[in-house]
Amino acid sequence: MRPDEKLELERGRSEDAPLAPYAMRASQGRGRRYPEPEHPFRSPFERDRDRIIHSRAFRRLEYKTQVFVNHEGDHFRTRLTHSIEVSQVARTVAAALDLNTVMAEALALSHDLGHTPFGHLGEEVLDGLMKDHGGFNHNRQSLRIVEHLEDRYPDFVGLNLTYEIREGIAKHSGPCDPRIAPEYADYHPEERPPLEAQMIDIADEIAYQHHDVDDGIESGLLDPKVLAHDIPLWGGCYEEALRRYPKASPRQQVTAALRGMIDHLVTDLVVTSRAAIEKSGVTSVDEVRRLSAPITGLSPEMARVNRELKRYLMRNLYQHHHIERMKDKARRIMSALFERYLDNEHLLPKEHREKIATLGQYRVICDYIAGMTDRYAMDEHRRLFEPYERV
Repeated sequence: MRPDEKLELERGRSEDAPLAPYAMRASQGRGRRYPEPEHPFRSPFERDRDRIIHSRAFRRLEYKTQVFVNHEGDHFRTRLTHSIEVSQVARTVAAALDLNTVMAEALALSHDLGHTPFGHLGEEVLDGLMKDHGGFNHNRQSLRIVEHLEDRYPDFVGLNLTYEIREGIAKHSGPCDPRIAPEYADYHPEERPPLEAQMIDIADEIAYQHHDVDDGIESGLLDPKVLAHDIPLWGGCYEEALRRYPKASPRQQVTAALRGMIDHLVTDLVVTSRAAIEKSGVTSVDEVRRLSAPITGLSPEMARVNRELKRYLMRNLYQHHHIERMKDKARRIMSALFERYLDNEHLLPKEHREKIATLGQYRVICDYIAGMTDRYAMDEHRRLFEPYERV
């Protein structure tokens, strides 16, 4: 057997052998927008994952807000570490359901590429500023990044990812409506995405609620004892941690409770989704695509207690006055930058100004600001508005 034949055999075996019949295999995919020769020992989804990791947009996530702005502490999550944690949840769930773990990982790592600086507040600001010019949504922006804005390869624009990864970016948060986002018309809005994409949104939610509790306690904005009293999902896990580890440090007890909470959520997602898949009777990806509703998710009871936690975090963490004060600063920074670039497009770098003739001033400015990190946006604001700051 020639070495290239052995590599091809191993590549096929690593993807196909352990997968359920309803899992998405790259060998059954719809290909890339721009045809490329296959790699001898990496599957198309593995190449997609690697292109995402090597993209500039992915690296910038290191300095984009999850809840706390980057300069507020070295241990708080950023969009980058959040994406990595989502990928670990997604891989665990995919493996337990015999789905394609590489596809799930690629979707998890790409799902927040389009996020702005300063988290969801930045998204709200840009959407308001763009309301008469096509709006702004971070999922649409993620698709825009991988299809158009990344500029790394001489043979094509974007990252030239497979159809299934691009489709998953478009659809992982629910149906995509071409009336709202015309670019979604390319992704068969009448079809459900594969199961690997269907479960990304709940994997995202499990990951961020887990680590937002952790960061909230670490920051002192949340009290684990008060949280245990108010939220049963956390309370049961926290009480179990105190019982099992009475001599451990408070930090260790919180970590044990966090581990218990995420285990409850992920286990419920796996068990509930497995039962729904079996009940549906699907035996292929084509059958999954024809389903009338998604079939991955939490059980009704777990979904209810998870919503309680989500509402609690909204009231007591995301809307805490400390967070709101930073959000207010961020709102003024982003609005001011947008207005200055509109007033004088020559403040933009040359490579961005050159796109105005084809994309329009508003979309070019939006793309530029959306791609900024928190740090860059704050530095740029100082450069434009502080008289003694070097430009």
